[in-house]
Amino acid sequence: MDNPIERNFSLKGKTALVTGASSGIGEAIAECYAAAGSRLVICGRRLETVEEAAKRLRETGADVLALAANIANDEDRKKLVAEAMAWSGRIDILVNNAGANPAMGALENLEEKDLDVVLNVNFKGILFLSQEVFRAWMGKNGGNIINISSIGGSRCMHGISGYCAVKAGLNHLGRCMAAEWGKYGIRVNTIAPGIIRTKFSKALWENQQRKENIKQNPIPRFGTIEDTIGTALLLASDASAYITGQNFVVDGGYLISGTL
Repeated sequence: MDNPIERNFSLKGKTALVTGASSGIGEAIAECYAAAGSRLVICGRRLETVEEAAKRLRETGADVLALAANIANDEDRKKLVAEAMAWSGRIDILVNNAGANPAMGALENLEEKDLDVVLNVNFKGILFLSQEVFRAWMGKNGGNIINISSIGGSRCMHGISGYCAVKAGLNHLGRCMAAEWGKYGIRVNTIAPGIIRTKFSKALWENQQRKENIKQNPIPRFGTIEDTIGTALLLASDASAYITGQNFVVDGGYLISGTL
């Protein structure tokens, strides 16, 4: 008997490339995709930490290739996609999860070198890696691109305004990609998490004022990594076959009522 849940959410026969997957949200998404049947290519800046993540994933039964890549670097992007294609022959799903925010503080003190890092990883790197995947596979075969943004792209968050501004640009970049690449059978969507308890966001969820403010949320807690993976699976699978160009907020209701 046909199982519509299995049919719609299965990723069997597909390969997913997940950036920034050595820990946190990226690793959790990769594990979820493997459980749904996908082969995995995961990358991060340090091969050692990516290999450790790959070992953990293989213990769950995942078929995974671990690669080192800095998506802000053009040579790394090209090598990453070439090696992924040589290993699997296809890239059906691209999760642009890698991110960077090297400095926190008042906007008037934001330095150009720090903003360059944010732009190069969180915007330019995502665009140009997506182009590489487009040329290598998706332009002829279709696929799904999922960009990991932030609620900071929709609402200012003091101390990380430069990061927020770039994420706002990423939100619209996703819409532009969806509009232009739909004719190739490519769907592009964005996930905008709230404050998720990861190492990357530790300075935010350890802040005492934010601990008090989170109590005003409809769901009065910081998010967990597990809170993000259901949306990521939906957008990678045929269950979202008629969804593209959208920004999915996963924030416990912060944007409608919170003051983080």
